[in-house]
Amino acid sequence: MRNFLSLEPGFSQLSEFTNKCWVHVECPDEDDFYFLTEELGVPAEFFSDISDVDERPRIEREEEWLLTILRIPLESNIQGLPYMTIPLGIITGERATITVCSRKTQLMPDFINHIRRKNITIQSQPDFIARVIYSSAAWFLKYLKLIYLEINRAEKELEQSIRNEDLMRIMRLQKSLVYFNTSIRGNEAMLGRLRTAARAGQVDPDLIEDVGIELRQAYNTLNIYTDIATSTMDALASIISNNVNTIMKRMTSLSIVLTIPTMIASFYGMNVNVYLDRLPYAFLLIFGVSIVVSATAFFIFRKIKWF
Repeated sequence: MRNFLSLEPGFSQLSEFTNKCWVHVECPDEDDFYFLTEELGVPAEFFSDISDVDERPRIEREEEWLLTILRIPLESNIQGLPYMTIPLGIITGERATITVCSRKTQLMPDFINHIRRKNITIQSQPDFIARVIYSSAAWFLKYLKLIYLEINRAEKELEQSIRNEDLMRIMRLQKSLVYFNTSIRGNEAMLGRLRTAARAGQVDPDLIEDVGIELRQAYNTLNIYTDIATSTMDALASIISNNVNTIMKRMTSLSIVLTIPTMIASFYGMNVNVYLDRLPYAFLLIFGVSIVVSATAFFIFRKIKWF
């Protein structure tokens, strides 16, 4: 699905393609590929790179077109991965500015609404790319806050009882943080290339500085939440190990307490002459002694906190 928008202030919707407009394509189909490759002359190789979910941020030029690939965050529909990042391709040339994404995201509609609400003027194509990077940094921060809330929720549930489901939830969030880490660092590299355009007067240097600050904030926040998730998992591992040790001590103490009457009974169960065999209350006496010795062992273990 493709939309045509004017790069003039307000990002007004266009009914058809006009020269130097913005062509935004989400979930491209065969008709979109035909329009972009045959009518606009965009190299077909660009789209195979954009559709690759593992493609890293980079810049590639072919003929009159320049491809800039960024990584943007979104909620994942993959089991075991709550949040992920995907490539966003920005193709710039003399005829148009084109953005292509293989998935529907909240980032681009939010970007359009932000530009319209602030009535921002896009000065050039590098300026457009810088503002998209700025929007991606803002969305990284939004998803990082959601991840932090989920980590806190899992911690509170783990305080009540340690369940495998809660541990797996934190592990899945850690995986998302790894994807965010590599994507933010890749976008920072793309921003570094835009500094050259800023020196040439194509981008406002203050905008580049603001984008850099936003990316650094996202990266620092990411590191904090990663450390929190890692320390939480380490603490839980220690708690689980301590609980296992406590259970083993209690089982060992219980085994010793139960072994004492068993040992006494085995002595008197031998097929030999034993003392007290002629007393009328021998059984009760032996039973009482076993109870007393076992109770003594129990209180000793209780005193040293093995129970």
